[in-house]
Amino acid sequence: MIRYVGSRLLTSVVMVLLATLVIFLIANTVPGDPALVALGDMAASDPLQVKAFRAQYGLDLPLWDQYWLFLQRLVHGDLGISISSRRPVLDDIIDYAPATLELATVAFILSIVVGLPLGVLAAVRRDSWIDHVARAVSLIGVSAPTFWLAFIMLAIFYGQLDWAPGPGRLDPVSFPPERITGLLLIDTALQGDWATFHDAAAHLVLPSIVLAMATLGLVTRTTRAAMLEALSQDYVRVARAKGLRRWVIVNGHALPNAMLPVVTLGGLAYANLLAGAVMTETVFSWPGLGRYTFRSAVTVDFPAIMAITAIVAAVFVLVNLAVDLSYAMLDPRVVKK
Repeated sequence: MIRYVGSRLLTSVVMVLLATLVIFLIANTVPGDPALVALGDMAASDPLQVKAFRAQYGLDLPLWDQYWLFLQRLVHGDLGISISSRRPVLDDIIDYAPATLELATVAFILSIVVGLPLGVLAAVRRDSWIDHVARAVSLIGVSAPTFWLAFIMLAIFYGQLDWAPGPGRLDPVSFPPERITGLLLIDTALQGDWATFHDAAAHLVLPSIVLAMATLGLVTRTTRAAMLEALSQDYVRVARAKGLRRWVIVNGHALPNAMLPVVTLGGLAYANLLAGAVMTETVFSWPGLGRYTFRSAVTVDFPAIMAITAIVAAVFVLVNLAVDLSYAMLDPRVVKK
């Protein structure tokens, strides 16, 4: 087990380094000069000012020296200074990350709570009306573009029916709670501010549903396929022959053996939700990492782009590591391979 964990940790470190190297090379081949974007046309016409700007951010160094400097800073927890905000990138990420974490977590819980039982019921009652509903949900979730679904939800439930609040994390007249974790639901609950808690929860409904739809479709489809395969195995037929009740067979025999692909999908889906909320946050004016990433890309903010890439890569690698370790707990045979 120790060798298994050690090999996975070593592989994870190598994957993060490779991810940062790839995105560094890609970012430096994209057309655009950060000096021109940050200083503007008039300021950029002064060669001395442009030279000083590039020296300040290390843009005058050779490519490999820039990457080596980035790795040295990364090891010490220094993600550099944002060209756009002129603040440490780490401070920007600390400000923006809680909003994305809260939205992605609620969306993930929603997709699991709905998708897992729906997939199980679709497999147990194959070709019934619930199976057709599950297939429709999977098809819509996987195929509907996020920005289109977000606009439709806003137009119907906010614009027409007035059932949901508008974009943002809170109403314009509401005061945010004192920052403890940055997660509004937790901070308002800790401070007993239940009016703001309900306001924050209401603002989470539409964006979390939009963000969860794709994951919900994948979870439903994967669970259904895994359950159908498990229900066709010999041990299930033996359990039926013994006269066990259906719910005992489904929950006690089939479902545990169908969980491996669902666990894999669930881990990757949560990482995708954390990293891929750009469109949802843009449409709903959600002040999270998605909007920060979009702004950094538009302004050619290399330090912010590299820092966010490193964090996203680390999130995916850590989630994959957690999935691998969960495999070892769910199926000890994995460690012996």
